[in-house]
Amino acid sequence: MEANTIITYLACIFFLFIIGRIFIVPLKIILKLVGNSILGAILIFIVNMIGATFNFHIGLNIGTAIATGILGIPRSNSFSIFKVFVIYSIGTN
Repeated sequence: MEANTIITYLACIFFLFIIGRIFIVPLKIILKLVGNSILGAILIFIVNMIGATFNFHIGLNIGTAIATGILGIPRSNSFSIFKVFVIYSIGTN
């Protein structure tokens, strides 16, 4: 092999590592968001199962699942608190 060919192979491998390093960080963030959104959907489902006895329901859709995934499980109670506040401030018929 010539020296130019070896240098070219090494440069290509180096650039592949650099490009891989650049794209792996956003991929990790996206995968973490998807995992947290799935956990958020499961949490909302459990809240709906328990809340069914109290006539309480949180809509389970992609928006609430992502919001719960972003906020995290401890702060996901904000949906419940907001809904209770709205129900009691408007009044039930």
